[in-house]
Amino acid sequence: MRAYRSKALVTWIALLLGALGIHRVVLYGWRDKLAWLHPWPSLIGLYGVLRMRALGQDDRLSWILIPLLGLMLSQAALCAIVYGLTPDAKWDAAHNPGQPGRETRWAPVLGVIASLVVLGMVLLGTIAFATEKFFVWQAEPAPAATQDKSRASP
Repeated sequence: MRAYRSKALVTWIALLLGALGIHRVVLYGWRDKLAWLHPWPSLIGLYGVLRMRALGQDDRLSWILIPLLGLMLSQAALCAIVYGLTPDAKWDAAHNPGQPGRETRWAPVLGVIASLVVLGMVLLGTIAFATEKFFVWQAEPAPAATQDKSRASP
């Protein structure tokens, strides 16, 4: 018989460690392929943050990498919201078949509230960062070689 998978625990794990895929390991085990795909974009995005801290805000590679971390944190918060809002009977049927149902009370609801706060901050911050860097990139003058070719054209 499988161990009981608590909706409240998985909701909070998804919020706190979901960017690394730990919530999927708890639900589906170590053989879950999607769980193994989660850490890579998160770590690449974290590398972008560290790179920007070391090289400054003009580093274009970190402009591309940082939104990956924001998107992974956003999807983790969204997973926590979905898990927390799943009805208890449906949760138990999907993740605890053949076991008696348990009432979850307030823990998943508090996890959903925290996830909504995190999702709002991270998603809006990611969109703002990516949009700002896109417009900075668009406003930069073209390289000198490109300007010389455009002047030579009739």
